[in-house]
Amino acid sequence: MEPLELWFDDAAGEHLPLGPALAALYGPLRMPARRDRPHVYSNFVASVDGVVALDPPRGTGGDVSGRDPHDRAVMALLRAAADAVVIGAGTLRAEPGHLWTADRLAGELADACRALRASLGLAPRPLQLVVSGSGDLDLGWGVFAGEAPAMVATTPAGAARLRAQGRPVRIAEVGERGVPLRAALAAAGLGAGARVLCECGPTLHAEFMAEGAIDEAFLTVAPSLVGRPRDVRALGMLEGRLLGLDHRATLASVRRRGSFLFLRYAL
Repeated sequence: MEPLELWFDDAAGEHLPLGPALAALYGPLRMPARRDRPHVYSNFVASVDGVVALDPPRGTGGDVSGRDPHDRAVMALLRAAADAVVIGAGTLRAEPGHLWTADRLAGELADACRALRASLGLAPRPLQLVVSGSGDLDLGWGVFAGEAPAMVATTPAGAARLRAQGRPVRIAEVGERGVPLRAALAAAGLGAGARVLCECGPTLHAEFMAEGAIDEAFLTVAPSLVGRPRDVRALGMLEGRLLGLDHRATLASVRRRGSFLFLRYAL
């Protein structure tokens, strides 16, 4: 796979031991390891006009990117560096057979991603941390089958609904109405020094942003123009919340491949 062009990189943190294959693709990757709580980063792909999903749940980010191999490789790298991946219930319902691990995306880089996790002292696969306030999930879906560790963070009502299924899935009650991300991470035992990738949908992403629980955002800008038709839902990366103009981001890095831009912002 051809490498990304590195245009700018001012990201903070320690250099991760990427190994030759990942370093050749991405260049240096620094990632903070906080002393007070986990470092949380999200990842989205958007069109030039800011659409991350068209007609969800049938439309996903893969449609926006055209399943670009470099976008998939960056997603695999970000998963490989994570102790846990946070998944919203809507994202899970859209892809009930998916597993949020590097192996599912890495292709020829799978061995390199496994080596990175080993070098970081991480488990072979990240915790699949599913967030659902309602508990409207089928615990028979593949993410709960044991291939990767999994946990559901939910409300007391959601926990009762899930436990009624009688399946041996780890469930934590962390909120009465919604599920705060920091409370979910604490319930999962993810503390200082952990790195957490948030792959939830735009609505939950906005809630976590409003909570102040997201530290960085990785954003791939795909060379597509989607538009916002009146009769079809077209979502941006933050839905359902007005954060206001005082929420600013600092550009941390820019990479390019063809007409795709791979951006990283500190929040």
